[in-house]
Amino acid sequence: MDIKQTIQALRPRIFEIFDHLHAHPETSWNEVNTTAFISNILRENLCNAQTFESCTGVIGEIGAGAFTVGLRADIDALWQEVGGTFQANHSCGHDGHMTLALGVFLVLKELEYRPAGKLRFIFQPAEEKGTGALKMIAENVMEDVDFLYGVHLRPVEEVKDGKAAPAIFHGAAQFMKGEIVGTDAHGARPHQGQNAIEIGAAFVTLLNGIHLNPSIPYSVKMTQFAAGGESSNIIPGKATFSLDLRAQDNETMKMLTKKVGKIAESLAIANDVGINLLPSSNVAAAIVNEQAQEIMAGAIADTLGKENLVVPVITTGGEDFHFYTLKKPQIKATMLGLGCGLAPGLHHPDMTFNKDALLSGIEILTKAIMITFEKYGEKGALACQRN
Repeated sequence: MDIKQTIQALRPRIFEIFDHLHAHPETSWNEVNTTAFISNILRENLCNAQTFESCTGVIGEIGAGAFTVGLRADIDALWQEVGGTFQANHSCGHDGHMTLALGVFLVLKELEYRPAGKLRFIFQPAEEKGTGALKMIAENVMEDVDFLYGVHLRPVEEVKDGKAAPAIFHGAAQFMKGEIVGTDAHGARPHQGQNAIEIGAAFVTLLNGIHLNPSIPYSVKMTQFAAGGESSNIIPGKATFSLDLRAQDNETMKMLTKKVGKIAESLAIANDVGINLLPSSNVAAAIVNEQAQEIMAGAIADTLGKENLVVPVITTGGEDFHFYTLKKPQIKATMLGLGCGLAPGLHHPDMTFNKDALLSGIEILTKAIMITFEKYGEKGALACQRN
């Protein structure tokens, strides 16, 4: 059978996997049952599943040799209110991403594919926290990876159902927690303390006055602010807040972060308070390799037709996938942007998409991997060895 026929034969199993993952979401660093589920599928198909003592996540590998291609899928869910109840929820499509990677694995097994090197399946935890990719790097998962592919389902306003993009240019994101440390005062004696609410308002005004290169998208906004207690006649001197910084490239993010720090310093001096900023997490902007993008474009055109190959997606959303190329510049990477009729939008509690698009996505990723080994892999590699 060819790739398309094999995928159709596996269709019931692929959707069974998706339905299970969708019904059993787990939040970042808590993906214990998800890890076990993926591990079991790999082991049932004679592939060793490497797990970690210090975190969740799974690594599977086929083939042997020095040349290595990686396929990464994120495995965590969001924590959000759904139908009036807070719960774990796969509203970012990670259930689909896991299904795509497992689908590729199952297709290659059925085809008895022999890669000219190693093919590594990376089921990464905690993408939503922005720290999972860094943990995989710390665990040396990426040391010998030459090419790396990822995938993300795209909302309908970005990529239409039945179409796909060969790259996703995510922006950088930086999240900060902050506190204003001043002195409370009586409502009738404001001169005896500092008003953290007024300082917070001034902070917002000054943030809105930041000016960087207008040709590169960026933004900074205060997303949380808390001050005061039950008594309305106390001027609160202390407050806590959160900041969300976005920039389309990593250099702009550096400049934006520096500007925010300078504003905090000047406000602290002007108001005789302490203002502490603590970065909580961040993600890097995309660094896309032209060779990897070209391979993915060819796989899309071969699967969906050239008319359904669209230009790379540029989005201000963040993805910790790009830490791999930021920290390991030798890796040639790109992410498939898969159109699937996703609506109302990513992170919406009622997000849905056309599951049939998963079958096309599996075919695209399978072909991209095969093309990579054909063009750049080792000659005479050993047959499909499960380590």
